[in-house]
Amino acid sequence: MQKKKVIVSVINDLVTDQRVARTCSVLLECNYDVLLVGRVKSDSKPLEQIAYQCKRMKLFFEQGVLFYAFFNLRLFFVLLFTKADLLFANDLDTLLPNYLVSKIKGIRLIYDSHEIFCEVPELQANPSKKRIWEKLEKWIVPQLKQSITVNKSIANYFTSKYKTPFIFIRNIPNYQNVEIVKSREELNLPLNKHLVILQGAGINVQRGAEELVEAFQFLDDSFELLIIGGGDVIEQLKQNVNNFKIANKVIFIDKIPASELRQYTMNANLGVTIDKDSNMNYHFSLPNKVFDYMHAGIPILASKLPEIENIINKYKIGIFIDAHNPQHIANKITEIINAPDYPNYKTNTKLASLENNWLNEKQKLIKLINDPH
Repeated sequence: MQKKKVIVSVINDLVTDQRVARTCSVLLECNYDVLLVGRVKSDSKPLEQIAYQCKRMKLFFEQGVLFYAFFNLRLFFVLLFTKADLLFANDLDTLLPNYLVSKIKGIRLIYDSHEIFCEVPELQANPSKKRIWEKLEKWIVPQLKQSITVNKSIANYFTSKYKTPFIFIRNIPNYQNVEIVKSREELNLPLNKHLVILQGAGINVQRGAEELVEAFQFLDDSFELLIIGGGDVIEQLKQNVNNFKIANKVIFIDKIPASELRQYTMNANLGVTIDKDSNMNYHFSLPNKVFDYMHAGIPILASKLPEIENIINKYKIGIFIDAHNPQHIANKITEIINAPDYPNYKTNTKLASLENNWLNEKQKLIKLINDPH
């Protein structure tokens, strides 16, 4: 029997998007030939060897209105002239060409919204752009038959707003026994320090990164901060490190593949996720890093956002900050590292990762993909 073909599209450069990689792996399991379409930037890293085809489009513009326009135009023609039985659109910024081609060619479409796109801080600062994206979402989403998102709160939000069902499929790693393959020495990390990690592909404004860096002024030399990933505040963070004269306490590493990132995470003592409750998107967020820290066996220091709070309280795998004050954050880092319950937090991550793993979570995605609808 001939395999069906699916085109999965996403606007990033395919290097660090674990959710999309997991989606493609499930589509392979469901006997689809997979083509993943994204873009390549001037600073993009090479792709790891993977079991499906990838197409990274090179665009003249890498940001701004012209970037979005040209990306969507190029994606439209790739979708239009490539044979497929299923289209899989990731986020609102790939939805328009997928929707148009699904209608033109009569192809089934699955939509995966990774966040409340229209409520991200970048759009709050630009009302005219926000209105354009809102109109696009309001036009297309109510007409979709199969839509998913990343957690229950966001699924409820979309279902209520557009009167169309959204299934939530959380972005959780496969369960693995915590095994450190590379030592701190091999990774060029400090050997005898409390290593605090902040990781992610979206280290952006209002995610608490600035205050976290500033907090290290108030911590002694036994603490070191490791920041791995990319985002729009990285350059500002590097400047802040110089301004606060804490270059000996902060390490920056650019975006790296998930398999490599895991080695750094497992060598840390504490994972941090302190997004601010400043907009609806962050309020309902459940960052990938929460599960990455959990599966790496390290306790978590977090802000009190509903989805994160539920996970941490249920499994007792960390504590919370009460404010984004740098001195307070420093105090909380010291508190959890020295807490009598610290070994228990580490132990509890094992149970949490057993219950929250991709083997269980992906069953909902398999059911959706296999539903002829």
